[in-house]
Amino acid sequence: MPIIIPANSASSGGFEVANSLMLNNPGDAATLSRSNSSGTSTQKGTISVWVKSGDEPSGNNQTTLASWSNANNHGALLWNGSNKIDAFDYQSGYASQLQTNAVLTDVAAWYHIVYSWDTTLGTADDRQKIYINGVEQTYSTRTNYSQNAATSWNANSYSVRVGSLNSSSYFRGYMAEVVFIDGTQYAASDFGEFEEDSKIWQPIDVSGLTFGTNGAYLDFEDSANLGNDANGGTDFSETNLAATDQGTDTCTNNFIILNPLNAYFTNSTFSDGNTTFASGSSYSGTTAGILLDTAKWYWEVKVISKTGDGDNYSIGIQGQEATGTNQYVGGQLFGYQIYGGNGQIYNNNSGATYAAAYTAGDIIGVALDLTNNKLYFQKMETGQMVQVLGVAQHLMQQ
Repeated sequence: MPIIIPANSASSGGFEVANSLMLNNPGDAATLSRSNSSGTSTQKGTISVWVKSGDEPSGNNQTTLASWSNANNHGALLWNGSNKIDAFDYQSGYASQLQTNAVLTDVAAWYHIVYSWDTTLGTADDRQKIYINGVEQTYSTRTNYSQNAATSWNANSYSVRVGSLNSSSYFRGYMAEVVFIDGTQYAASDFGEFEEDSKIWQPIDVSGLTFGTNGAYLDFEDSANLGNDANGGTDFSETNLAATDQGTDTCTNNFIILNPLNAYFTNSTFSDGNTTFASGSSYSGTTAGILLDTAKWYWEVKVISKTGDGDNYSIGIQGQEATGTNQYVGGQLFGYQIYGGNGQIYNNNSGATYAAAYTAGDIIGVALDLTNNKLYFQKMETGQMVQVLGVAQHLMQQ
């Protein structure tokens, strides 16, 4: 399918998305919700949402948006446990269901998902559609609405929920530009477009669309009111969300995050939109979500806390995947780390004096210059450089 903006990229020109909603671990049970009134239409509507999954579902459904009355009457658009997009309307049985052939596995990228329906249409296959990154999908499962059927999506007194089905199937990751349309079946091209030169799918301004009675537009630009309906309708109620759940990782400014698919041990945990990693056992670790092979890069790592036997922190780079389970960054030929316990640089399991040790509370800045083949470390405090660790540069070996 066409790509959207890759990691560590910003869109060039066009419509810019400033903020996202960061939905943390399922244990947080974070969601937004509000009740429908008597809507414009129970037969026509559209959902558009940009999502960046914090993890492959691995057997667990992750709901983007749902319309809920009870276990026998509800609709949902979700990222299912098979990594497919699944849209269904359950009314004591499936009144409709679409499940894509496409499998979404990239946890470093933003995806744009559109689900639209119009049950008045004469052709059954036209009554509901799913688009991913601007392209209408093919389906492994299809149950079409009967003609002129009333859906669960705009039903009076149903609860519209963002990020959960009811009290289950919570979404983990980021959402941006959440749009719910009451009364119109729109296409993906009403929410996005292909950038002329790169052919990357990118968002467009949706303020000119017809939203209908129950329509809503969540742009997450007000950290004090993340449920604000920017379309002017009733705001969504927030459950287990705080101002810190407003993100700046968006579909037009995609941040590098940690990669939960590359954790050395399965009992390691990720949180805060995959920006925080908790070690599961000795030698456990993870990597960032993309590979770096050109240009110049800078990032910071904060050491939060420790238990056990000393400052066994390992921060650095790995030039190729480590082999074996009991390996750490710097334990093999193509890895370099600065070690918390003594401040030494390790490469190929050999340490060399570089700087002082660091501990919980310290922030380590890492600068990687792949143009000139150099690596830099520095110790930070409250955003300011207080000590350059060791020499000004460390020449990387290839």
